[in-house]
Amino acid sequence: MRILAFDPGFERLGAAVVEKNSGTDILVHSECVRTSAKDPFPTRLQQIGAAAEALIEQFKPDAVALEEIFFGKNEKTGVQIAEVRGMLTYIALSRGLTVYDYTPLEVKIAITGYGKSDKTAVAAMVPRLVRLPLRKRLDDEMDAIAVGLTCLASIRMPH
Repeated sequence: MRILAFDPGFERLGAAVVEKNSGTDILVHSECVRTSAKDPFPTRLQQIGAAAEALIEQFKPDAVALEEIFFGKNEKTGVQIAEVRGMLTYIALSRGLTVYDYTPLEVKIAITGYGKSDKTAVAAMVPRLVRLPLRKRLDDEMDAIAVGLTCLASIRMPH
């Protein structure tokens, strides 16, 4: 099973493609899609949507996994991230893909075994779960990989 996972954002969208092959989790691809703060939000949304569509076309996932929003102090940012999540959900469903949602708590428990882990602990554990080519990654990309691994661990695999 191949999963396209996203850590939704509009400045930085973490994206990862993971799959389970003979019982082993494999990272196929990961990246961080960036948009410019100089562009209006609708333009940024279009850029993110185009990137998501290209990833679906290129990697042909069986499903999409999304991290749910944790509303912090900035309500406007939370609403815009919700718009990104809605768009990603629509794109996935319109292509016949199942969408799985995971809370930050669920991801932390799946990756570290502890629901109050911080980003550093999650980022430290991901390379122990899946082989990562050596290069620097932003938190958003590591989070997307973690969301994908959470999905692989939580859904029933077809026999």
